[in-house]
Amino acid sequence: MKLLRYGDQGAEKPGLLDSDGNIRDLSAHVSDLAGAALLPESLSRIAALDPAALPLVQSNPRVGPCVAGTGKFICIGLNYSDHAAETGATVPPEPVIFMKATSAICGPNDDVRIPRGSEKTDWEVELGVVIGKTAKYVSEAEALDHVAGYCLVHDVSERAFQAERAGQWTKGKSCDTFGPIGPWLVTPDEIADPQNLAMWLNVNGEKMQDGSSNTMVYGVAFVISYLSQFMSLQPGDIISTGTPPGVGMGLKPPRYLRDGDVVELGIEGLGTQKQRFVADA
Repeated sequence: MKLLRYGDQGAEKPGLLDSDGNIRDLSAHVSDLAGAALLPESLSRIAALDPAALPLVQSNPRVGPCVAGTGKFICIGLNYSDHAAETGATVPPEPVIFMKATSAICGPNDDVRIPRGSEKTDWEVELGVVIGKTAKYVSEAEALDHVAGYCLVHDVSERAFQAERAGQWTKGKSCDTFGPIGPWLVTPDEIADPQNLAMWLNVNGEKMQDGSSNTMVYGVAFVISYLSQFMSLQPGDIISTGTPPGVGMGLKPPRYLRDGDVVELGIEGLGTQKQRFVADA
């Protein structure tokens, strides 16, 4: 299934994308795509519904973040060896973990605000994993049983805030609107292999990133298992698993986003996003 949330910001409704690309309203069956609605038994009940019997959303509404109630937005850094090389870093012996504030989450096509004082706002297309069942001390073999679905994540980053100021990466990753997710939450039955998905990103129509999840250093199952040794993963938590090469800071000379730039990105089977970058007031 491809699940989504649609409507005005803060008032999104749950929906399902039917085989014709139409949005069907799920409000009569779940209040939102959050918490218990992401449990395996809940997703099974939704899957058993006849999409044609669900109300058709007639308008062309805004698409919001594909999941609500996210408690943790966890990111994995330097998880592609070629991306690590372009940034001058080495592949870490264990996954690099940092958090992105949940207040950064926005819809896949919402404007992204370039924060005050930013000179180095950068792009990163990433595969997102949404947890559907609590995971604590899980093995790599059972890790994928805890996945509600996959989604496209744009891990927008302010490199000066991230790396040139004292402290940790989080403040360069957590600015408002720096976490577009969606358009869809795609259930695992539609993704045969999360480690073999093409991914790309364009800036103003120019291809900047063109990679595949098959070049991850630490795969999805390993990352879920690894994280679950340190913290429980709860329904609605998002894991953003890293980016392939082609980010702005890796170019020679480096290139960063400016007011009016348009970024488009996508991952095979997970849809596309398109954002306009605008200077924050």
